[in-house]
Amino acid sequence: MRKLLAATLGVLSAIGGFVDIGDLVAASQAGARFGMAHAWVLLLGVVGICAYAEMAGRIAAVSGRAVFDLVRERLGPRVALLNLAASYLVTVLTLAAELGGVALALQLASRVSYLLWVPVAAFAVWLVLWRMRFQLMERVFGLAGLTLLVFAVALFWLPTDWAALGHDALHPNPAGQGWGAYWFVAVALFASTVSPYEVFFFSSGGVEENWSAADLADARSSVLIGFPVGGLLALSLIATAAVVFHPAGVSLSSLDQVAEPVVLAFGGVGLAVAALAFFAVTFGAALETGLSAAYAAAQYFGWQWGKRVSPREAARFHSVLLVSVLAGTLLLATTVDPVRLTEYMLVASAVVLPLTYLPILVVANDRTYLGDDVNGPWLNLLGAVFLLVIVAASVAAVPLAVGTGMGR
Repeated sequence: MRKLLAATLGVLSAIGGFVDIGDLVAASQAGARFGMAHAWVLLLGVVGICAYAEMAGRIAAVSGRAVFDLVRERLGPRVALLNLAASYLVTVLTLAAELGGVALALQLASRVSYLLWVPVAAFAVWLVLWRMRFQLMERVFGLAGLTLLVFAVALFWLPTDWAALGHDALHPNPAGQGWGAYWFVAVALFASTVSPYEVFFFSSGGVEENWSAADLADARSSVLIGFPVGGLLALSLIATAAVVFHPAGVSLSSLDQVAEPVVLAFGGVGLAVAALAFFAVTFGAALETGLSAAYAAAQYFGWQWGKRVSPREAARFHSVLLVSVLAGTLLLATTVDPVRLTEYMLVASAVVLPLTYLPILVVANDRTYLGDDVNGPWLNLLGAVFLLVIVAASVAAVPLAVGTGMGR
């Protein structure tokens, strides 16, 4: 039970990467348009994020310091400042989309316009970030996010052709949609699984929980349980959409449509559970992105930070939290579509990925910080191969976005 509770940090981290508001629609859209043809992208993303999250957790446990803190020290203030500027911009814009996702989930439950829910959602997120203890926060929202498993249950309840799903997953093709659109969706889904703020949040969370070298086993459990669970949740979204929408060639663009497979399986009860699941995962992702933005800024400038200290002791950290939430709220006040906003942010995230993951690989091999707990040869090989994939996705993201009109 202790290991399962420890894994909630990984679950909460994974929720922000695998099933935020953009991914709720993007994963379902991928299933509706391409069937199971992108299942391999999620598998690749899970393997890669597990490898790098393990490095980030080990760095936090052995050194007692978060990744971004060591990146500035190891690579210098100029490289770290570039990393900070890029990751903070992407993270705050994603925070805006997550706040919009919370509002859309409340709209689904109440039929009241999401714009009226935006300030309520923003205040609730800020209040939790300000007042709730970190461990309680990760456990409540990490476990609440598991309600999205209703999509996996629905997959068994619906008339599912498992052989056809397996064939589609093993023989990916664009299904008449064009290879350009196929690869754009692949890059977007991949970027969502390895978003920069995931490793910042996970590493900083380890420091918040006072991990030490004695906690390395718990840190690995958090990675190896939490992140695959996030991948399973995203895969269930793709699969249910593939079963319900792909045969009819239906295109998805709203949260209401994403919930339809669960409604078909369980009726009104399914809709209620889906609305709760959407609220839980978007709220958890909003907490993660808000904290990640403040963690990165505070660690770069050397401020006191974290929820483990009082707001008075970490006043600048909490000020950045408040400013980030306000910035996200003001952006939503322009009536920008939260779903489209996150789609654009996934492209931006793909572009900045190398700035995040290369420094982690460098620090994870530095004996000054980790002593004998540096990467082994196999983990270095996996990390290097995955880094090449990240660079390829980064280079391809913008041309694919422009050439396909954002995959349309």
